[in-house]
Amino acid sequence: MKPFVDDRLDILRGPARRLSYTARSLAALENNPRCTLRALLDASGTDKAAIAAHTGYPFPSGQSPFAFARGNAFEAMVKDNGCAELLRVLRDTLELTLPEVAYLDLNDVGGAGDNDTRHDYTARVLLQAARGTGEGTLFDHPLLHLQVGGQDAFLEPDLVAFRIDGRFYVVEIKSFPIIDGQADPAQVRAATTQACAYILALRALLAKDGIGPEAVSDTIVLVAPKDFTNRPTAAFVDARKQVAALTRQLARIERISDLVDLLPEGLTFDLDLDQDNRPRRPSEDLAAAVEQVPATYRPDCLNHCEMAFYCRARARAEASLDVLGPAVREQLGGIDTTTMALGLARGQWTPTKDQSDMAAALRHAERLRAELTAESGGVA
Repeated sequence: MKPFVDDRLDILRGPARRLSYTARSLAALENNPRCTLRALLDASGTDKAAIAAHTGYPFPSGQSPFAFARGNAFEAMVKDNGCAELLRVLRDTLELTLPEVAYLDLNDVGGAGDNDTRHDYTARVLLQAARGTGEGTLFDHPLLHLQVGGQDAFLEPDLVAFRIDGRFYVVEIKSFPIIDGQADPAQVRAATTQACAYILALRALLAKDGIGPEAVSDTIVLVAPKDFTNRPTAAFVDARKQVAALTRQLARIERISDLVDLLPEGLTFDLDLDQDNRPRRPSEDLAAAVEQVPATYRPDCLNHCEMAFYCRARARAEASLDVLGPAVREQLGGIDTTTMALGLARGQWTPTKDQSDMAAALRHAERLRAELTAESGGVA
């Protein structure tokens, strides 16, 4: 990005430490690509959780200790003894041919906090595997790198990357169950979009050595408990659409200057922290600053964005259809608010030519609702 853009983003964040992109924050970009507020907060490295809390809409932090412990225990079991259980699943459940396996644990290379050493070693062993000159087949916790809007993002997946038939695959190990071959769609989507960041980072690593993107599959392997047991099973998940969507969002971040140009001069989200890291900036003043940036709320923001409760309240105050989800907004094309939809349904709002068909459908729905209310004695 241009120096002017970097300076402007620094002003947005204030003097606080810049937060780096993570796989989770990159996945959130794919989940809600239209949100300018999210894009600017992430590009500037602003602490979204702190902003949300100080404006009166704190976001619950992290997993419960029980869920965290369960997830760690399941992952450890899958990877125990050189990933013996993972290999069993890959061979038996997915019917993959893995005649020879070399397991490399990349967790402790270089010591804690030495990202450059860990990444360099990860790059070396993965490139050797890609060229067929290395022994690695399974790679535990490879530290990957991605340039996001001119910023370094180190991605440490809780997964294994493995290579078979000349291609790398990304494995996501999750503790939510697969019951009768089905898992919760929202959780599968979250796992898939997070894995997309690893796919793009691995492709970027190989591209530096002239290896094309086809060397990394855009099908991920999801490993999770089978039914109500702790025994793992696995499934292939097609991530092509999510990979393409995240690629577009990363390109959009490179054009963040277009968004910065729309901001009022001097706008900042600086909390003005004291020596004890307590905000001194009045919450009303901070909220007024945030309100100057367009936000797009979707119900599934509650699953992945720290600003979700703030944006939901804002959307409700504006009577935005966003609170009802993208499917409703698409069906009511050309109608922007619940106030407008109700006005058209009740004949209190004169529709435009483009709204005439939808207005007729809404009036019909309102008549049906009134008839059902009357038949039920006034209980709708």
